[in-house]
Amino acid sequence: MNRRTLLGAALAGAVMTPVFAAGTARAADPGPSVTRTGNTTLDSQAIFFVSYDGLVNNNSFQKNGLLTYKGYQYAVWYTADRNAVVGRRVLGSSTWSTVKVGHTLRYNDSHNVISMGVSKVDGRLHLNMDSHSDGFTYVKSAAGLMDNPSGLSWTASRFGAPQSTLDGLALTSQFTYPQFVSTPDGKLQLSYRVAVSGNGRNALAEYDGTKWTNLGEWTSSTGTYTSEHGSSTARNMYLHGIDYDANGRLHSFFTWREQNGAVMCNGGGITNHDTGYVYSDDRGRTWRNNAGTVVGTTGGSDKVAVTDSGLVIDPLNPDHSLMNQESQATDSAGRPHAIISYVPGRFGQCTTNYAADRTANGRAFHVRKNASGTWQKTEIPVPLNSSQRTKLVLDKYNNAYAIFPFGRIAAASAASGYTDWKLLFDGSGLNAFGEVVIDEMRLKADNVLSFMYQEKSSGTTPSALHVVDFALPA
Repeated sequence: MNRRTLLGAALAGAVMTPVFAAGTARAADPGPSVTRTGNTTLDSQAIFFVSYDGLVNNNSFQKNGLLTYKGYQYAVWYTADRNAVVGRRVLGSSTWSTVKVGHTLRYNDSHNVISMGVSKVDGRLHLNMDSHSDGFTYVKSAAGLMDNPSGLSWTASRFGAPQSTLDGLALTSQFTYPQFVSTPDGKLQLSYRVAVSGNGRNALAEYDGTKWTNLGEWTSSTGTYTSEHGSSTARNMYLHGIDYDANGRLHSFFTWREQNGAVMCNGGGITNHDTGYVYSDDRGRTWRNNAGTVVGTTGGSDKVAVTDSGLVIDPLNPDHSLMNQESQATDSAGRPHAIISYVPGRFGQCTTNYAADRTANGRAFHVRKNASGTWQKTEIPVPLNSSQRTKLVLDKYNNAYAIFPFGRIAAASAASGYTDWKLLFDGSGLNAFGEVVIDEMRLKADNVLSFMYQEKSSGTTPSALHVVDFALPA
């Protein structure tokens, strides 16, 4: 792939290919809309400190900080006194019941998020928390707790003791970014990074209801990447997500971060480059590029690497402050969609201050595969006004919603081919700090967009943590 040639074409315009509206939605399908239906308080005094531009309770890359299962919604966070808690409520209720799970936050590091997962095979809730390039803490509930929430009391006794392993399975001493994903056959997988930023590998573990198994690493940190400025021989792949579609295919968009700053035009930028895509049809054992060619085997010697062909679907050099770990989703036909964001070339070809330039000139883009198998890209006409991430969800009609920092919501209709993006909610009244945490499972359960956000504060003064709900088209 001639990356530099494709880069010039990509920067020249926002749309990668002509828009094909045909087949994306039936004429009778409604377009996107949001109706605010409620706002509840999880904690009036949740821990607040800013690091890496984010909050530990509201980093959008945590999967899942908020989830719905069998009529109940669950949330996890750290209180002002650093206790890790998990709360639940009956859907529609304004009352949350909380329990402490026996762990306190170690460091003021916003990467030390709490992520949840459900193993459907045995009805357990799993938590992984407090990890940034070191060890992790793992807690799981009693079997069946998630299957009988109305019949089983919500008490600390329902959870096991905190562990530094997965029931005895030690993964790595440098562990970051836990993301749980339920498999179509009821098992639970844990995606994580081994090693450190700029020199790390993605890996998977799997729980079958009896034990955890480490499936191994599936990405490589080696190989040479060369930009017009210089070269780098180490990196890591940052995932925009890892999700199964309705047909059982596992999708993952990503960007690369290089270790060597020589690949950038200016040291004040960030070394993220290119948007890539891979998928797996065998529960993450092997990975294929967009053309269907196997490019990596989990736990094997051949891993997905920067030198593999056919990975990049939207080329971009490291000079535009491209965000890592943004967002992805799949539509009802199993087609992948993603949100990416960076400073477009019309604002200059070299960012010199990552956070300031993204805040001043950053824009989000909707990237998707259309019915003909072609990748399309559309700029969303809403300024970021932030260095932070935007989330993506699709409703049951395949309309797309981008939830921007500060809780702003923009949307586009499937019927238009996603060309009619507009702002539907400006965040009024939320006083949200920045990124939000989406309940991906609730959208499928009852057609409600539900997200967790924390109010703005200063220094380390605690602030209120909320969940707000919006009804989507019926």
